[in-house]
Amino acid sequence: MSEPIDKELLARTLIEAATNVHGIQPLTNTWPDLDPVTAYEIQDAVVQARVDAGQRVVGAKTGLTSKAKQQQMNVGEPLSGFLTDDMQIDVGEPLVCSRFIQPRCEVEIAFLLKKDLDGPQVTARDVLAATDLVFAAVDVIDSRFTGYKFTYQDVIADNCSCAGFVLGGQGVDPRGFDLRLVGATLEKNGQLMHTAAGAAVMGHPAGAVAWLVRKLALRGHGLKAGHVVMCGALTEAVAVQPGDSIVARIDRLGTVEIACV
Repeated sequence: MSEPIDKELLARTLIEAATNVHGIQPLTNTWPDLDPVTAYEIQDAVVQARVDAGQRVVGAKTGLTSKAKQQQMNVGEPLSGFLTDDMQIDVGEPLVCSRFIQPRCEVEIAFLLKKDLDGPQVTARDVLAATDLVFAAVDVIDSRFTGYKFTYQDVIADNCSCAGFVLGGQGVDPRGFDLRLVGATLEKNGQLMHTAAGAAVMGHPAGAVAWLVRKLALRGHGLKAGHVVMCGALTEAVAVQPGDSIVARIDRLGTVEIACV
């Protein structure tokens, strides 16, 4: 029989791993009975600890939004996490690799909200109506689990591997074109690594955000005006190290460039 799950202890373990920039073993190695509901409670404790330390929640993100990723993890739906203000990397700022355990970059579409979004019935149409601008973005992920070896429950507890994000310098009104059809590329050191279209994210990026809002409502959470929402990776992530250069391009939304130091 496994030990009783101490949610506060596991939250502290994850926080200490991030603070010390040192990978740990999956929580489910010791607590195999960890379920998604409990994992989200651990995530809430991790986020609350960041808030108690003076950070501010500025948005949210989805993960495992592609069917291929879900099949790989043997799950039937995506997951979500929260973004805090210390994760923001401004345009032109470098990605300082020493802040992270094993950083990887993904190309995403980010939504900047002009209205609150909450409730169990939110649709993609509601998301677009509540959106001010959309941006080309790079999501910097950093699993606290060594070698990115984890279960679905582990990565939920680990706040969806949230670590950093950067938005392109200019946003675009999303209502003038179809976000499903925009093309995206991810380059590393001048080499094309991956390509995709907006439809790679649950069929429609706004649909991914709507899913997120509905799931947050079940936990008593919602999104606020001014929040940034990352809709999920359009392509596979690429590992980065000092000296690397990452360029994400999305049709109609623009380009994001990050130098890794």
